[in-house]
Formats: sequence, structure tokens, C-alpha cells
Amino acid sequence: MAETIPIPGPPGLPLIGNPKDIDLNNTVQSFISLSETYGPIFKLYLGGSERIFVTDHELANELCSRKDFVKKITGTTEHLAKVMPDGILTAQHGQESWGLTRRTLNPAFTKASVKDMFPEMLDITSQLVLKWARFGSESEFDAQADFTRLSMDTIALLHDENVHFIRTFCSDLVNQRRANPTDKKDIFNALLNRRDPVTGKELSHGVITDNMITFLFAAHLIMNPEAYAKVQEEIDRVMGPNAITPDYINQLPYVKACLRETLRLEPPSPALVLMPIPKDQDCVVIGNKYLIRDGQTTVVLIAKLHRDPATFGPDAEEFRPERMLEENLRKLPKNAFKPFGNGARSCIGSEFALQQATMVLAVLFQKFDFSFANPYYQLQYQPSLHRKAKDLYIKARLRPNIDIMSLHRDLFPPSA
Repeated sequence: MAETIPIPGPPGLPLIGNPKDIDLNNTVQSFISLSETYGPIFKLYLGGSERIFVTDHELANELCSRKDFVKKITGTTEHLAKVMPDGILTAQHGQESWGLTRRTLNPAFTKASVKDMFPEMLDITSQLVLKWARFGSESEFDAQADFTRLSMDTIALLHDENVHFIRTFCSDLVNQRRANPTDKKDIFNALLNRRDPVTGKELSHGVITDNMITFLFAAHLIMNPEAYAKVQEEIDRVMGPNAITPDYINQLPYVKACLRETLRLEPPSPALVLMPIPKDQDCVVIGNKYLIRDGQTTVVLIAKLHRDPATFGPDAEEFRPERMLEENLRKLPKNAFKPFGNGARSCIGSEFALQQATMVLAVLFQKFDFSFANPYYQLQYQPSLHRKAKDLYIKARLRPNIDIMSLHRDLFPPSA
């Protein structure tokens, strides 16, 4: 084994370790601050165990590339496993139900399959547009609340009786759809009707229920108004007054670059939690000098990795969508941009999310002019499983030459 050196970190208190080094109202920023003090790898003693944090691209790339590091289910997600032990998000490494679910759902999340969901996505988006238009230009909207009705944090706080209710509710939906099958091309049908191409098995009743809950609590991406003018110019040039279609999605490169840049600065999950599973020994060495024990929690801090100046330049802290245009995205080093997780356990719904976000932004910026309700607003975060903006309210004013009646006709044209 190569000669190793100690992993640095702040001194902890006897028995309890380092909880005082973490601001529970802004845990991600606490970790970022510690990385600026102790370097690209540091350790903390939290929750009764020592955890390793990695923040730079060189070490993160090694961890994400090695086969002896796998996703570890911890924290709130570990508690969610009590509600949905066979869920695609919560299943442990090596658990058969995860592989069964993933292989069964993969065909439902290809670009072609996601394209089939476009009408349903557009219908939901159109209802949101009409809702905002009806409230008027002086109304203030909590955009985040509209985009994310429920979150995984809600599940984590449920008592046993609430958990039983949710599982019973979803189980009843499974029974109803099986008793009254449809040809609708949705994720629910994929869960019910597809077979695992490896084992030939269908998903069990319980596994379907677990994944329904996962999708019910999936988060939407938040739009970023920084590149407002360029986004709206591209949408006007490409779409004009026309209703959005799947073909327009691929003609909006700057909108997509804005989404990627938002994901870079505000990753949906600010950390990737891994653990080593060495085959022939009880530890592994990373970076040729740092020792990590078998099963030890190892955190890749995505929120810091995405702001690494060595990868993204001296303006890595700034919102600059041009760096995430397709031609520049291809030049990034491997594993430098990880908004949807890593490897086989990466987010299965990334194509779904990107199509939906692109469509939502295109429709909203085509129809509205936006401003902050508070012109002096500064981005803040509230404590949660994922980074959520705090007290972010916007105003939406219909653009010139658009009124509520014409908007309704555009969004919901009368059937022939």
C-alpha cells in the first residue's frame, strides 16, 4: 500500500465531534468554508462517525470513476427508505429491486419516450401560465412553491400513520390502473407494464408504490432571470408567437445553456455521497495518499466542485451561460459537471427534467416579463435536503400585445 498522510480537518469536541463547525441553517456554505480553510479534502466527525469531504475536480473525478466506490444511502434519504425501501432513490447498493426498477424504467426515460410526454407537460405548464396571468401584473408569486408543491422533506417528517396513508393511497392507485388499463404513455404505465430486460420480472406491487412516491416528490428546477434579455430574444426569434412543440426544444441552445449554468451554480443535490467497498482489504487509498476505510461515508461536495476555478475559470462564481453552451460543455473535463448524480445511480429522470424545464422557461418567457417583487432581493437559502431559495417572490406581467383572452386561445385552442 502507498504511504499515506492524515486527512486534515477541524479539531472536534470529545464525544460529539464537529457539530459546532456546521451552521444548520446553511450547511452547504459551512462545508464550502471548511474546504477553503483545509483544502480539497477534509474530515468531520458528525453523527457518531467520521466523514470525508472532497471538493476539487482531481479527487472527485477519481471517486466518480472508480468501481470500488458506490452510492451510499444516508441522512434524510435513509429515513425515506422506511417509507419506500425498494424505491429507485432509496434502495441500497446491490439491492435487487433497484436494478429491477432501473432496467424496467430506462426505456421510459429515453429522449424518444420523454418526447411522448410533451403534451401532458405542456398542459400542466399552460395551466400555470393562465393562473399567473389571471392574478394580474401586481400580484406576487412564490415561484418555488408553484414549481415544487411537495418535497422529500415532507416525507422525512411523517409519522407512522401518515406513512401508512401514503403507501395505502399509492397502492390503491396501482390497483385502479391495473383494473382499468389505458394506452397512455406515462411513467405510471412504464412502472406497471414493462418487464426487466435482464430478469424478465415485472416490478412488484410494493416497488411500484415506492417509485410513485419518488416521482410525486420530484423537484422542479428554478429559473434564473440573470440572462433574461438573451433568453427572450432567442425564444422570440425561434418561436415567435407560435405554440411550443418538441421540435422547438432543440432550437433553444441559449435557454439550455442557462439551465445548465443554473444547475452548475445551484445543483439540485449539493453533494454526492459515496462509500468504498474494497474487495481484498479493509480500506482504499485515493489521491495516492489518503486512506479511506471500507464503508466510510465519503462526500463529493458538488456545490464546490461546480465552482472550481481550475475547471471553470476565475469567474467560476459568476452566472455566465456561455460557458455551458454545447460546444463549451464538451470541452469540460470528465466528471466536472455532475448535476444529476453519478454512474448507474445518476438521476433516471434527467432528460425528463431538462425537457420540462426548457419547455416551462420557453413558454413563460414567451408570454411574460418578469421582475423580483423586492428589487433589492439577495438570494438566500433555507435549510432542506436540497438547496431552496428563501423568500423569493416574483411578479409576472403579460408582454405587450398579449391579453388574457388571446392567451387562453393560444394555450387551449378549440378542438376542430
